[in-house]
Amino acid sequence: MDPNRTIKLRWLHGALYDVTSGQARLQFSQFASQTWQPAINAYRCESCIRVCVDLAGVDRSRIDLTVEPQRIVVRGVREVPEPTHAEGRAVQLLAMEIDYGPFEREVHLPVMVDIEKVHAEQRNGLLWISLPLK
Repeated sequence: MDPNRTIKLRWLHGALYDVTSGQARLQFSQFASQTWQPAINAYRCESCIRVCVDLAGVDRSRIDLTVEPQRIVVRGVREVPEPTHAEGRAVQLLAMEIDYGPFEREVHLPVMVDIEKVHAEQRNGLLWISLPLK
């Protein structure tokens, strides 16, 4: 078996969004950095490693999770949060602190994990990844 395995969990599978596509609804895209890193919390538990990734506002279909025996990589895209059409067109930008656009976060694991038993779920804007110890 290949020691490196890319898994695409059923609800995580999706194509990455290209923020350079020039769509009008991304009117603030010129302020976006190339790639940003979402915040994480990582825990070593008795039987697994649990990684929590802050991905508020990211659609599941835009998340790609790669798992290797001692490393995970989470990639995807978060669209710029803007007022909806019902709220009216934004006429002035007052603050823009929420990262958006393509993201990537790599986490090196201190021990080997069983890549065949990895489980991930998204709850309340957080992606929880459970990595059973080998």
